[in-house]
Amino acid sequence: MASFSKIEWTEVTWNPVTGCSKISEGCRNCYAERMANRLHAMGNKRYRNGFQVTLHQDLLDAPLRWKKSKMIFVNSMSDLFHEQVSFSFLESVFKTMGKAHWHIFQIVTKRSKRLAELAEKLEWPSNVWMGVTVESNRHLYRIKDLQSVPASIRFVSMEPLLSPLAAIQTERINWIIVGGESGPKCRMMKAEWVRSIREKCISDNIPFFFKQWGGVHKSRSGRRLDGRVWNGMPGQIQR
Repeated sequence: MASFSKIEWTEVTWNPVTGCSKISEGCRNCYAERMANRLHAMGNKRYRNGFQVTLHQDLLDAPLRWKKSKMIFVNSMSDLFHEQVSFSFLESVFKTMGKAHWHIFQIVTKRSKRLAELAEKLEWPSNVWMGVTVESNRHLYRIKDLQSVPASIRFVSMEPLLSPLAAIQTERINWIIVGGESGPKCRMMKAEWVRSIREKCISDNIPFFFKQWGGVHKSRSGRRLDGRVWNGMPGQIQR
């Protein structure tokens, strides 16, 4: 079964890989790690290894059984381009996505170097959207890595946004998502950081999606920016 998602920019999640490891400041308060540890404590077999990287061969063909078209976030509980995910397994994931042509698959990675290195060895179906996370200026290089990837849609998830971003290069970028950090010990995001990115999106004709302000109680802070909800998606521009 697909796992229905509360993430605003997708519909369901598919996790052929679970577990990850921290590589940058955006990982400090990882929601997936908290969830994995909770599920491990509950005896969930998928998380028998806690938050260690675990490949689930039996889930590789799951999207082929979902006959209704869905927007699918791939590996919400991991990073598909983690170093411990073998190329052969990665290739199998891509083959499934190609076969399940009636779905749209959304992938997000912080490991943009490995993504760029492997991109030319993979076949990129038109229904695969590839994204990178950029949480601060220190990681703007991930956008450059993404720009070399032959995906039909390339997007940047600026969540959790931890600082203002300068000199964002938007060539060959088709979508930008911004969101604040939520949960225990979350770090606050400033409105002027978000507005600056929104104005860049408007000037460059890039769909802008504002996911959330975040906070300990994210439902209270909501996701309205300057009195409105911004739900820009590839193929549509909000102004």
